[in-house]
Amino acid sequence: MAKQETRVQISSLLVAIGLLIMLVMAVMPLLNINLLWMRWAFAAGAALVLLARIMGVYSGPALRIKRLHRLLIVSAVLYCASAAMMFYSRGTNDWIAFLLAGLLMQVYASWMIDYEGKKAQK
Repeated sequence: MAKQETRVQISSLLVAIGLLIMLVMAVMPLLNINLLWMRWAFAAGAALVLLARIMGVYSGPALRIKRLHRLLIVSAVLYCASAAMMFYSRGTNDWIAFLLAGLLMQVYASWMIDYEGKKAQK
């Protein structure tokens, strides 16, 4: 059981680092600081979040929580799509739509995982 907890802690740390990198790199183009390396850093953060979400799969008995964890993986895929849009649609802000869609899915899934966890403890 300790191995599973260690894996979850590492994946949580990687998600936090990846999301922080994405946050910083997403704000810079909005401030008209648009350098090529920033796109690569955003893409690396998105890939890190995706890797961490895949690594931190839920193995408990609750099917709804398992589905919500899959939704977190889908949100990470949307972050990667956002990174791809940064490269392929230059001059437009289409990447923001994918970023916001992933963000909304992540917020929903995170809240519902917390809610379901509290409900299961009662």
